[in-house]
Amino acid sequence: MSFLPSILRVSFKAIGLALAFSVVPTFSQTDPGPRGGAVGAGQALPYLSVQEQAFFVAAQQRFLQVEDVPTNGLGPRFNANSCASCHAYPAVGGSSPKSNPQVAFANNHNALPSFISSNGPVREARFVLKPDGTADGGVHALFTIMGQPGTPSSCQLTQENFSNLSNISLRIPTPLFGLGTIEAVSDATLTANLAANPIQKVLLGISGRFNRSGNDGTITRFGWKAQNKSLHVFSGEAYNVEMGISNLLFPNERDDTPGCNPVGSFNDSVNLSSIGYDQFDDVTMFGAFMRLSAPPAPAPATVSSAQGKAVFSAVGCSYCHSQALQTGVTTWGTSLNNQTIAPYSDFALHHMGPALADRISQGIAQGDEFRTAPLWGLGQRLFFLHDGRTSDLVAAINAHASLGNATFGPSEANTSVSLYNLQTPANKQALLAFLRSL
Repeated sequence: MSFLPSILRVSFKAIGLALAFSVVPTFSQTDPGPRGGAVGAGQALPYLSVQEQAFFVAAQQRFLQVEDVPTNGLGPRFNANSCASCHAYPAVGGSSPKSNPQVAFANNHNALPSFISSNGPVREARFVLKPDGTADGGVHALFTIMGQPGTPSSCQLTQENFSNLSNISLRIPTPLFGLGTIEAVSDATLTANLAANPIQKVLLGISGRFNRSGNDGTITRFGWKAQNKSLHVFSGEAYNVEMGISNLLFPNERDDTPGCNPVGSFNDSVNLSSIGYDQFDDVTMFGAFMRLSAPPAPAPATVSSAQGKAVFSAVGCSYCHSQALQTGVTTWGTSLNNQTIAPYSDFALHHMGPALADRISQGIAQGDEFRTAPLWGLGQRLFFLHDGRTSDLVAAINAHASLGNATFGPSEANTSVSLYNLQTPANKQALLAFLRSL
């Protein structure tokens, strides 16, 4: 057993006992909370050319734009009216802010769903099943354009019913920082990384597999279930799903109720009458903003965070949350080429058990499978897990453990969570300090 880290050299009988009793979570440790100081995200990649830097600034401005009904074709059904309203914290391109902008869309025509509150997080809702009992899984927009300025008087829409919480799966926005570097990692690099340390992973109960494009078979890597292939597709789908704006990638309206689409499709397209950046469609600019965005910068290491990093590796977290990946060569400039990045993710799907299961399938991802969430930038994040159910890191860690049931098997993280709970209080607190340093 010499290949195991020293902290893993514990009695497997003790681990088995801990798992058998599902390891009663210990909450004696305290999440230090979001890291203060300078915001470590939201900037452009370093070493961009003058032209690339100007492109990033123009793309960021497009990302910030607020959509409306008569000009941009917002809706007819939507969750938000700006990319930046959801991807806002700790900087433009992040995840949910503490103050939820969705509350402002409630009016005489749109009630506020019970899972949306003023203190966050921003959420979208997917229905697990259709009324006939077959699988749904799609996003159901929270609001209609009824009551919005510029909505045609002929438009008549009824808000969907979100009262059946047992049939609703919630998700919060994923941070977008540094995603160009993730797009630049080759499939071969991801495959080799997932195949590394096979014995250790078997002992810990970790497997994992990639979601893949149904067309060309390549690895998809964006979204909670790694359901999107590229940042371009990711942007186009979000524009259509979250704001109801049809575009070159998603040209059809999600709701074609007569009188409710004053702009007509496409709502967003290439502007052939313009020159410069204004010629590009919004989806291209959204993708460029993400592609040229720098990864989040961690805080300087301390004695405590260094100790926590060792614990992080020793209990097995690093076998899914891989620290180092290497980008390849892209056509988007040298800032993306041959870079060593630290996303703390393998971008593979892992079974998380019934406690975290959302019962939604996307691609080959089953109802309890999620892409390993990248941890870079975690130190300044407010909400955790796919549905934003907690703001506490200790609760988020323990939520990774889940015994199987008749529908889903056990979580692949069970042994690592058990090993975490067997640590000394000092080691646990150090691990939290490390995570908040990212």
